[in-house]
Amino acid sequence: MQKRELGRSGISIAPLVFGGNVFGWTADEETSFTLLDRFVDAGFNAIDTADIYSAWGPGLSGGESETVIGNWLARRGRRDDIVLMTKVGMWEARKGLSAKNIQTAVEDSLKRLRTDYLDVYFAHIDDEDVPLAETLDAFSKLIQAGKVRTIGASNYSAARLREALAVSKDNGLPRYEVMQPLYSLYDRAAFEDELADLAIQQQLGAVGYFSLASGFLTGKYKSLEDLEGTARAGMLTKYFDDRGQGILQVLLEVSEELAAKPSQVALAWLQSRPGLTAPIASATSVAQLDEIMGSAQLSLPEQALARLDAASK
Repeated sequence: MQKRELGRSGISIAPLVFGGNVFGWTADEETSFTLLDRFVDAGFNAIDTADIYSAWGPGLSGGESETVIGNWLARRGRRDDIVLMTKVGMWEARKGLSAKNIQTAVEDSLKRLRTDYLDVYFAHIDDEDVPLAETLDAFSKLIQAGKVRTIGASNYSAARLREALAVSKDNGLPRYEVMQPLYSLYDRAAFEDELADLAIQQQLGAVGYFSLASGFLTGKYKSLEDLEGTARAGMLTKYFDDRGQGILQVLLEVSEELAAKPSQVALAWLQSRPGLTAPIASATSVAQLDEIMGSAQLSLPEQALARLDAASK
């Protein structure tokens, strides 16, 4: 499987990232271990998590996903087989991007993950109350200490990311090598309007989240009634507008013509997009995981790409 470079970091990843928000939430530890084993055994290597995952779940407070991954690493001893990404700044318990908070948060994450370094450490959300130079200097110290290999910016606007890149250049600080934007067939503007061009121009890696629109693009949910009782109901409702239904209809048609699953087509479309290194997607069963991993072997014909592009614009 051909790996893709994450900016100029020297780190390469397979064309699909496992979204670890499900670990310890909708996938218990035993299931999570099975999924992680299967993912890595299939030749994929990038795992994305965050300190906040999954504080929103009933009875959860945050840190659960990192803890599950850390237990898996301790049990399997496969740290060198994966590119481990986590984030700081959004969780209420470790809010913001001050130097003090980053220093505390990284130690907490390393302890939960049971590792002595992170491959990619993301600023989870922009913090305009803290100077970019302070945040980047804090990250620089972690890189110098060998606790972080490279850094990334999640949920940054193009303007703020450009500003951060300039601050890094002017102050001799490490730059954000990876961005993590919202990006799917349904949610295109956040990445395509400006961030994609910035990624290409500045040779930045880009890993997009909510790649399957919280499961909407799997085709599993055909109507609002199908959402009743699901853990993601609150996240999915917004997709059932006229535009969403139009995208889903074309997605289902293309999938049927190609004898592929809707999720595979939706991810393969993303894997073909300029500027994107890889989409992030999660699974809670081996069947779901095998399905989304199949996207890496699916090449969409030009006509299919054009139809999906037109339906989702």
